[in-house]
Amino acid sequence: MEKFKVIIVEDVKLELKGTEEIFRHEIPNAEVIGTAMTEAEFWELLQQQTPDLVLLDLGLGGSTTIGVDICARLHRERPELKVLIFTGEVLNEKLWVDALEAGADGIILKTGELLTATDVQAVMDGKKLVFNYPILEKIVERFKQSVLAGQRRQETIINYDIDEYDERLLRHLALGYTKEMITGLKGMPFGVKSIEKRQNDLVSRLFRPEERTGVNACRLVTRAFQLRILDIDNLEPDEE
Repeated sequence: MEKFKVIIVEDVKLELKGTEEIFRHEIPNAEVIGTAMTEAEFWELLQQQTPDLVLLDLGLGGSTTIGVDICARLHRERPELKVLIFTGEVLNEKLWVDALEAGADGIILKTGELLTATDVQAVMDGKKLVFNYPILEKIVERFKQSVLAGQRRQETIINYDIDEYDERLLRHLALGYTKEMITGLKGMPFGVKSIEKRQNDLVSRLFRPEERTGVNACRLVTRAFQLRILDIDNLEPDEE
């Protein structure tokens, strides 16, 4: 395999030594040309050495954001460098997202399979989004949940005969629009009376007969969320 150069950024001496041992024994085509335990040490080292890969811990000096800041700066100033996160932040999913947004090529958690030659080589070969098993397991689980939720939503839309205008009406009611405001939406071909009629029709479709008395817009929207006709994470108004 083609040789490449690595700088390791890690602020715990024991973990730094262990990481160096992984490279020495498991990834012999990697040459560790320097290590840094602080942000200042890293930038100084980078002026003296040119690596192909930066193995970056996210938590430095008690901060969980310094690693993300380093990653973002590298992405701006040295985009040719590969950045692989190697972190003990095994539960902080927001931090993983921040690292990816900052331009990291992958994230390896200090658990499960740890750092493997396969993952490191994948980054060096130009692969993006390299993860080890703990993160992959979560990604797959979230993917399954997303697909199943989408399928349930489609089944609901079919079963309750929800069309485009029903969805638009419900979504804008959820956003606090009045019937008058909804009639002013681009491409909404209904007046206030027609909107009222459609709302009443939705009540008859989404509620059992014994539940329909006194159903207002708030209860109707709540029901739409319960049935997944509306997605709370995608409540955007249409162009007016």
